[in-house]
Amino acid sequence: MEYIIGHPLKANQREDTSVSLERGYFCQEEVRNDRLPAEWERQSGIQLTWPHPATDWAYMLEEVQHCFAEIAAAISQRELLLVVTPDPEDVRRQIAPTSRMENIRFLQCDTNDTWARDHGAITLLGTEGATLMDFTFNGWGLKFAADKDNLITRHAFRAGMLQGRYANRLGFVLEGGSIESDGKGTLLTTSQCLLSPNRNGQMNKAEIETYLRSAFHARQVLWLDHGYLAGDDTDSHIDTLARLCPADTIAYVQCTDPKDEHHDALARMEEQLRTFRTLTEEPYRLLPLPLPAPIVEDGERLPATYANFLVMNDALLYPTYNQPDNDARAREVLAQAFPKHELVGIDCRALIRQHGSLHCVTMQYPAGVLK
Repeated sequence: MEYIIGHPLKANQREDTSVSLERGYFCQEEVRNDRLPAEWERQSGIQLTWPHPATDWAYMLEEVQHCFAEIAAAISQRELLLVVTPDPEDVRRQIAPTSRMENIRFLQCDTNDTWARDHGAITLLGTEGATLMDFTFNGWGLKFAADKDNLITRHAFRAGMLQGRYANRLGFVLEGGSIESDGKGTLLTTSQCLLSPNRNGQMNKAEIETYLRSAFHARQVLWLDHGYLAGDDTDSHIDTLARLCPADTIAYVQCTDPKDEHHDALARMEEQLRTFRTLTEEPYRLLPLPLPAPIVEDGERLPATYANFLVMNDALLYPTYNQPDNDARAREVLAQAFPKHELVGIDCRALIRQHGSLHCVTMQYPAGVLK
């Protein structure tokens, strides 16, 4: 096992050194060809961080655990599943009736919450294998406690659950839901999230882009400046609005109701997406996803979105919201984006009550990482 440590870079700087946390010596990092794979590339498995009585789900624990059990069944029937929980035996009892238990691994550790997309390792691939990037998760800009969740990746690595080089990137705040990769050198993100002053406020946009290009060996960063969802705690994570898909395609949320509060912002987002170009200077193929009809709880609109889907090796899990017409239309669009994938709908009405959805509670790991 090898550890790498990294810190935010200033413009025109490169990060060339690594340090073994176990042995305490410096060495030169030779691997410079790593890349951030696309989600639809082959993967070894997926992480779920399970809801329990000490999380914000306590008031609706049975309902959300039922949703997680449905997700666990869909994943474990097709791939390996890593379940992070302080009580593996309790989770085992919940999922054993419907899941393929031989495909499930458990990591026992304390957790604050369940958003694996944002506290899980972001994995690079290169000729030397996988690099597990451990960024700081600070509760979406210091909104919520994240002290335990911020340790999960280190626990998983030290327990041998994740295979690869551990890269300490704790000097930079970054959530997995805030970036998208096409696997070819393009990153897609949002200005509202990455320029949030409570994340990396000491850095300006140019410095943050330089850091992203260096850390992920990216050739271009596409900044989406418009679009939001009411009730979203993440400051407009890209995985709630627009997703990179195979064949230079972007699936994005579209609002066609001029009376909806999102209409103008999402229209501006759509206009900007039309201006984006691939690395070969071609426009993207744009596939509009419907915006779910408003779902309101205690007077607050919840951030339901069909963009929050999870890509697996041969299947795509997508959120549904008991809206037959919209759910069906979302399925049709996603079938265009992923024509070779089996499409599996997951009822995510429970998840959005805590302002997230399907992609938010999962983190995929490339082939060879999850054993």
